Amino acid sequence: MKALHHSRSLSHLVAVATVALITSGGVLTTNANAQGGNTSAAAASDQFRLDALLPTDPAVKVGTLPNGLRYYIRRNARPEKRVELRLVVNAGSVLEADSERGLAHFIEHMAFNGTAHFAKNDIVKYLESIGVRFGADLNASTSFDETIYILPVPTDSTGFLDKSFQFLSDIATSITFDSAQVVGERGVVLEEWRGGLGAGERIQKLQLPIFLAGSLYADRIPIGLPTTIQSARPAPLRKFWKTWYRPDLMSVVAVGDVDPAELQNLITRYFGNIPKATEPAPRTVSSIPSVDTTRISILKDKELTNSQISVRWQEAPSVDKTVGDYRRSLVERLMDAMLNQRFSEIAQKPDAPFLGAGSARGNFVRPLDIYLLSANAKEGMIAQTLQILLTEAERVRQHGFLQSELDRARTNTLRSYERAFDERDKTVSAAFVDEYVSNFLSNEPFPGIAFERDLVGKLLPLVTLDEVNALAKTPRGAANRTVAVTLPDKAGLAAPTVADIKKVFASVAGTAVAAYTEDIAEGPLVPEAPAPGKVLSEKSIPEIGVTEWTLSNGIKVYVKPTDYKADELLVRAWSPGGLSQLKDEDVLRGQLATSAIGSGGVGKYSLVDLRKKLTGKVANAAPFINELNEGLSGGASPKDVETLMQLVWLRFTAPRADTTAFQALLQQYSAALANKDADPQSVFGDTVQVTLSQGNVRARPIDVARLKELNLKRMEEIYRERLSDVTDVTFLFVGTIDRAVLKPLVEQWIGSLPASGRKEVGKDVGPKLFAGKIDKTVKKGIAPQSTSLLILAGQAVWTREQSYLASSLSDLLEMRLTDRLRKAMGGTYDVNVSASISRAPRQEFQVAVQFGSAPDNAEVLYKAVLQEMDSLKRVPASKEEIDRVKEQQIRELEVAKKQNSYWISALTSRLEYGDDPAGIATADRLISTLTSEQLLGAAKKYLDTTNMARFVLQPEGAVPKP
Repeated sequence: MKALHHSRSLSHLVAVATVALITSGGVLTTNANAQGGNTSAAAASDQFRLDALLPTDPAVKVGTLPNGLRYYIRRNARPEKRVELRLVVNAGSVLEADSERGLAHFIEHMAFNGTAHFAKNDIVKYLESIGVRFGADLNASTSFDETIYILPVPTDSTGFLDKSFQFLSDIATSITFDSAQVVGERGVVLEEWRGGLGAGERIQKLQLPIFLAGSLYADRIPIGLPTTIQSARPAPLRKFWKTWYRPDLMSVVAVGDVDPAELQNLITRYFGNIPKATEPAPRTVSSIPSVDTTRISILKDKELTNSQISVRWQEAPSVDKTVGDYRRSLVERLMDAMLNQRFSEIAQKPDAPFLGAGSARGNFVRPLDIYLLSANAKEGMIAQTLQILLTEAERVRQHGFLQSELDRARTNTLRSYERAFDERDKTVSAAFVDEYVSNFLSNEPFPGIAFERDLVGKLLPLVTLDEVNALAKTPRGAANRTVAVTLPDKAGLAAPTVADIKKVFASVAGTAVAAYTEDIAEGPLVPEAPAPGKVLSEKSIPEIGVTEWTLSNGIKVYVKPTDYKADELLVRAWSPGGLSQLKDEDVLRGQLATSAIGSGGVGKYSLVDLRKKLTGKVANAAPFINELNEGLSGGASPKDVETLMQLVWLRFTAPRADTTAFQALLQQYSAALANKDADPQSVFGDTVQVTLSQGNVRARPIDVARLKELNLKRMEEIYRERLSDVTDVTFLFVGTIDRAVLKPLVEQWIGSLPASGRKEVGKDVGPKLFAGKIDKTVKKGIAPQSTSLLILAGQAVWTREQSYLASSLSDLLEMRLTDRLRKAMGGTYDVNVSASISRAPRQEFQVAVQFGSAPDNAEVLYKAVLQEMDSLKRVPASKEEIDRVKEQQIRELEVAKKQNSYWISALTSRLEYGDDPAGIATADRLISTLTSEQLLGAAKKYLDTTNMARFVLQPEGAVPKP
């Protein structure tokens, strides 16, 4: 299902109100000579007139083939030597007849199970052989209204592109629907359906007929019905495919590092000969009937872990077509941002009835927009939460917003556009694709960030407080309104009644509400700058472009400038010690210390004040205390690097413990943990943790009872103990860096940090490695689904090569298990394998295999896993398998090396242990020299079942058949 999202789709009611404002001579005008002859900045140019149509980004080539297929082409060099391909089909589950429920999605699966040019699973194997990972890269999705095939491929060989376009063309023209493949895929699709079961699915099944009453959307969930899935046959699948997979309902999107002329030729060659549909079935849009009353849904479920309430108004869908539309949308986003900031402030108070709340507007399903107020309520406080939601909305309606709120919202909005503009040449291709898909499906314009930045820059200064407040007064009544309440079904927790909900609405309607007020803390972030330190020495590591500075307080600072992003600077700092330095009774306090102190703000600023103080700034520094180290991580726009450095200094030297904020945080923890044991996966995870740690007190799961261990005074002491002495701290900066600008700031804000000479190392105080065989079944849950987790562990000698071989072994094993458990047996939808070797505090390996299945199939699949592991220990992998593993790793490394996050991680892992960071430059050598003999040796070593733990989550009681 397409999730609700923030969007420029406009509320019909607000749009009407704004149009009325325009035509009545208000603030907005479509006449450049209005308002006493003063020409507004937004109307100074024809392209910025309010009645001007939004343009199409000139960087995009849009065209339509004679058969009706639309295409979008853009050249984009990020990532290099890659292209993002999409085949978009304007058909989804809403077009299914009653007997076809699930076929739209089933067809998506069959596209990967045989076409005219790719037998069975050949396309998957081929794409994996050129570095495209199935699931992670190669994928598809089916929603109510559309089906999208996703294919990112390398472009350094013409053959790669040709075969990729051939495959997409085959989806449109020649899926084989082989009987054996259809029967085999039934199990996979059924397991995908099974994996989605649970409290959320049960609630959705009951809510959608209310939200979407009177439309086909109400009972056309894309995954379909298990009965349809289990009886799927080629003929009905082929009929649906032939009806709706036709060129006038298709689009090809191609964005990447390829000559647009070449892409256009490929589109024409592979799609131009598809015959135009004759007597095509009409592609109608199912309407959502209006209602003149408020619908109220109150639902309980035994596995829900929290209480939620939402109020939504359904409205006709709208798209920004003109500058005036865009302006209205901009004003609405400003209003939502301001209201959401008020909700955020309320949530940080101990007496708040909710954990979080917000307003949003956007598209729900294609023919329906909604405006939404929603909140995650504290237990037993749904009515009180609704009261706050409605009261705050009424407060805005009666009094509007403050000028200071609008100023902050405007500043933050403009900064977000400026950042996107700065990144225009560094934007990855996948980010562009969604815009063009939306244009094809919903006619949403894509004017391009250059135009949007200029437009917003002209529009924002003209948005006045009076205009925003006039718009905020738009009434929203009982018509087309739905109230949805969900809560845990448990003893002692009463659900509100329909009468209770109506009573809240009645109590707020027409009631006078006091105006919102705020006090804004003034002054600089740091009242008095500290005395700076000095860079005493500088060393270069030319192989990887890194500079090392040694400061006068002993801190080492490593700096790697990159050009991967235009507006991104990342920072990480760490020192050895961490939770391992604490006594057992302080571990939970240490784990939550940074959250508790962070909730209080920093320096003289509360968290609310700090956020306001940082308006228009892009900078954050988040402290952490891990098992073996402590430090902070964060980042900033290069324009705000001084603010980042000030935040870093404050996090180390001026933490702020706030009793009120801490009490609010405790209530949030308590509410989040109150019903965690109702969730089967939570119980399963806790069981695994307790069992593997053999009851070690430092590895106890957190629950409500353990919150009594928390003490703000002691947590502040721990925070200061861990973070107040930076003697052995290492700093690392990666990203858009001007060393000449950064150096004096490092001297000022890092060189001045206190260092008393403390030297620590992380200690081995955690749970020891489990020994022998463990086989544990957890009985929890209603749905007919099972989760299996298999863990192998043992002693190992860490080397970079062995760590790489363990990871490669997991890649190979996951391929094998996907082929066996999913494709051959149809027993699971997804298999996940991980393997790693820890370096500290002890050198040990761990291999984990996890999959979902039908409860009565868990044992069969488990035996198949053991068989595949045994096979890997006895028979060397084929050259084809090794090549697939290597090619995927090579392609992923190529992309990763052009990301700042990769360099932060890679440099940290070497610097933390004193390894030569220059070795990063040769990381690909391990891949190029990988052999089947190496993986055979790794399998014998790391697929050792001497220490093996198996955990199985099974439902309680009798298992219903799907």
